[in-house]
Amino acid sequence: MSYTIYLSGEIHSDWREKIKQGISENKLDIKVLTPITDHDSSDNIGSSILGEEPNNFWKDHKSAKINALRTNSYISRSDIVVVRFGEQYKQWNAAFDAGIATGLGIPTIIMHSPELTHPLKEVDAAALAVTENPQQVVEILKYICQ
Repeated sequence: MSYTIYLSGEIHSDWREKIKQGISENKLDIKVLTPITDHDSSDNIGSSILGEEPNNFWKDHKSAKINALRTNSYISRSDIVVVRFGEQYKQWNAAFDAGIATGLGIPTIIMHSPELTHPLKEVDAAALAVTENPQQVVEILKYICQ
């Protein structure tokens, strides 16, 4: 069986590459979708397409809407959504993505350090698996692809 997964969340580490590498090394039939992980591209897409915006609120608003079009489309095409919460930044978008997936009935795998268990308890409660590292995610993917 083939799967499509969406890798959402923290963009400051190589966790996505580790999962992609594990998928490749294990020859899993999985297509990987990801958000735009370049901050400048993501933050400025509204102005790039729809024109400059002098007010930062409206600049961010335009970009957020366009990014949401892409993200919602990718999540809705996914069989599983993997959401990574990092330690350094508040990933509100990751929590939002987990909520969208859950609302659509798409299973989620949540990944974060043990230190974030308490603040993410509601997100974790909705997930079908909570992991701490990319290798655990790969092991889950290997298991479901058997």
